[in-house]
Amino acid sequence: MSYRMEKDTLGEVKVPSDKWWGAQTQRSLENFKIGSEKMPKEVVEAFTILKEATAAANLRLGNIEKEKGEVIQDVCLELREQGTYEHFPLVVWQTGSGTQSNMNMNEVVAYRGNEVLSEKGSELKIHPNDDVNRSQSSNDTFPTAMHIAALKDVKERLLPALQRLKKTVEEKSQLFDNVIKIGRTHLQDATPLTLGQEISGWAHMLKKSEEMIEQSSEQLRNLAIGGTAVGTGINAHPKFGDYTAEEISRITGETFRSSENKFHALTSHDEIVYVHGAVKGLAADLMKIANDVRWLASGPRSGIGEITIPANEPGSSIMPGKVNPTQSEALTMTVSQVFGNDAAIGFAASQGNFELNVFKPVIIYNFLQSVRLLSDAMDSFNEKCMVGIEVNEEIIEKHVKNSLMLVTALNPHIGYEKAAAIAKTAFQKNSTLKETAVELGYLTEEQFDEYINLEKMVRPTE
Repeated sequence: MSYRMEKDTLGEVKVPSDKWWGAQTQRSLENFKIGSEKMPKEVVEAFTILKEATAAANLRLGNIEKEKGEVIQDVCLELREQGTYEHFPLVVWQTGSGTQSNMNMNEVVAYRGNEVLSEKGSELKIHPNDDVNRSQSSNDTFPTAMHIAALKDVKERLLPALQRLKKTVEEKSQLFDNVIKIGRTHLQDATPLTLGQEISGWAHMLKKSEEMIEQSSEQLRNLAIGGTAVGTGINAHPKFGDYTAEEISRITGETFRSSENKFHALTSHDEIVYVHGAVKGLAADLMKIANDVRWLASGPRSGIGEITIPANEPGSSIMPGKVNPTQSEALTMTVSQVFGNDAAIGFAASQGNFELNVFKPVIIYNFLQSVRLLSDAMDSFNEKCMVGIEVNEEIIEKHVKNSLMLVTALNPHIGYEKAAAIAKTAFQKNSTLKETAVELGYLTEEQFDEYINLEKMVRPTE
């Protein structure tokens, strides 16, 4: 491999000649050989948006030569459109402010920008700090990139996947609205409801999660840019943060604003904690839905078996013909990871000292992983399981007829005590509710048939 020499304030460093990064990126590669987790591509893309916007803001303020500012913008767009991510190799486990990832972007943009200037015959040279990072600090750029990446991923990845799953669940709820089944509370028999009503609970969970995620995500529109090193805005024009936020809004099509208090924006990540809390709420609902599906589909002959799920692959390497609820298992495993991510994000956000939180990379890494995992898992669960759920009407009817809790409908007519006696006696004698009620002399057969009306039991009645 061939190398070239790059230098920074600490001296010269060898850099692979086919890479666009500079000395500070190389030092980070050599000093932080920790884990395999790379800075997410979403953060890199957010940085290209940010650096394009800061160049535009500096041009508006007359803080940078026109040719330099335009080339920086062009290079950022090129990086984003061509997905040139091989020049961004840094791991998550680096400086807690994300300084080295900020400098990685500065160095790559400067290197590629100087190539473009040279091709144009210009003698200008773009400096990674003086030009690409002008009016900025890692302390305000990295949290700004965090918010850009987080909001884009929520809007473009998580919510669409959630909406696709919600649509399928709503359709299943309508399809099965007249299928009366036995309800269950505490894993014990309860009064009847329709399968559609049961599934409508899932649909409303997804609807409420969607609303909470959308509402909390509004907080991500606040950006740290303009605060520079400690929140005072040193070396930045008073309008720089506002102008940059306007340019980011133009590039992304999403509304962003410079935070009204930069001291908060640098040292606190309560906004990301808040949004991830809503994401965790979705994860909790998904755990419940996935578990309900695998309970209801359990069996097929020794379980509940009221629904069937698609047979996507053999379920066992030793038991022929076995079908397992693998999509539920995959979804619940991602939920487990999201719960862990939430704990990590909450702890990391509580750390840092004075003017700066220094756990930023791990916060955004875990946030984006949660969004990616849940988005992919919801699509997989939707396409490979939910759309193929069917009803086992024979089993559902059997469970309804055998349930002792139908006796609840007798309460208004004979009272709780007599109804309880019927249920207990029927259970002890392994007889039907009807037989027992008549035997005990509490009801005639005709009265029993009139009062035990399944259609009336699944709706409120006057």
